[in-house]
Amino acid sequence: MTSPTNRTAVRTDQAPAPAHTFSQGVRAGNLLQVSGQGPVDPATNEYLYPGDVAAQTTRTLRNVEAVLAGGGANLADVVMLRVYLTTRADFAAMNDAYGAFLAERLGPDAVLPARTTVMVELPREEMLVEIDALAVIE
Repeated sequence: MTSPTNRTAVRTDQAPAPAHTFSQGVRAGNLLQVSGQGPVDPATNEYLYPGDVAAQTTRTLRNVEAVLAGGGANLADVVMLRVYLTTRADFAAMNDAYGAFLAERLGPDAVLPARTTVMVELPREEMLVEIDALAVIE
């Protein structure tokens, strides 16, 4: 079991600052949990691409990737990605953007992370997608 003194908050200006009372990510030993990210520009904190789930998915994954880097990891270290969508109708477009992003970053022969996708209401109306990640750092 990891002691509280072994936990470190991850902070990076390459991903949006948390809007609420949580860390962008937390590293505990060789585990890194990335908090749910959305389609937010880290420089302006503006929500991007209203109505375009594919573009929102790509921006969201870029934010996940930035927090991973801030914690000393990359997408190859990710064992689980959780995707939250506001509507089932957006699944195919999200899945295509998600697949293209991972293929570009990891290559065709990579072990892809496990994934869960659920339909939910998200905190902001303009958010069509939110994604979090769990990485194991060797």
